[in-house]
Amino acid sequence: MQGTLYLCATPIGNLEDMTFRAVRILREVDLIAAEDTRNSIKLLNHFDIHTPMTSYHEYNKFEKGRELTARLQEGKNIALITDAGMPGISDPGEELVKMCAEAGITVTALPGACACVTALTLSGLGTRRFAFEAFLPADKKERRQVLEELKTETRTIALYEAPHRLVRTLEELLEALGNRKISVCRELTKKHETIFRTDLEGAIGHYRKEEPRGECVLILEGKTAEELLKEKQDAWKEMTPAEHVALYEEKGIARKEAMRLAARDRGVSKREIYQALLEEEKEKS
Repeated sequence: MQGTLYLCATPIGNLEDMTFRAVRILREVDLIAAEDTRNSIKLLNHFDIHTPMTSYHEYNKFEKGRELTARLQEGKNIALITDAGMPGISDPGEELVKMCAEAGITVTALPGACACVTALTLSGLGTRRFAFEAFLPADKKERRQVLEELKTETRTIALYEAPHRLVRTLEELLEALGNRKISVCRELTKKHETIFRTDLEGAIGHYRKEEPRGECVLILEGKTAEELLKEKQDAWKEMTPAEHVALYEEKGIARKEAMRLAARDRGVSKREIYQALLEEEKEKS
């Protein structure tokens, strides 16, 4: 009989956020796979957990993943933990879950702390729809591509960033997206938890003067539907009203309907289009 892989969330700062179920499972499994055994041993000692540990991280995730999958197939139960939060979220655990899914091994999750969701709920920004981007890519080309995609993102955006890169990332976000509302969340669940609600310009000014400490979660306002609509309308204004109407007429659309469509595209009344056409005709004559 095959074993089960347990994805166990661990505290992101406050040890009191550890769940009873996570403690029990970590004691009962045959093996704990940890992102950094040096960090995890402190957690296990605190909760009097003496289960054997092995390392599973970004640099051995394929080789060790195959080894762990084989042990699960032999009937061993394994718990996967990360340094903080939920395994598989911006974490090499996603690769192990894929391997187990392909092998038909049972995987279950023990819910708990997650920095992204915690920051989102504290941000004061929209929470119904959000896009989680984790850390922006280190590769310059990939980074530019992601920032380009975020320009038209209407959902609230969640990002992770290290303190020594915070100002640079804020500057890149401002350059790519324009000034947006942002909540910079630091030291979540800890004694010095800080939720700084401002905009990108304000955040840059603040952290240039005050060196940030602790891992940061950035919750950024998405582009509003009104902004997207205005951009589309402004793009049409690169051509004259007459050219705009002619564009539809070339598609076989009657002039009256073409005028209505052009007015809709430009966010103006049909009467304004009609007047603009008259003026252009007068200028030609």
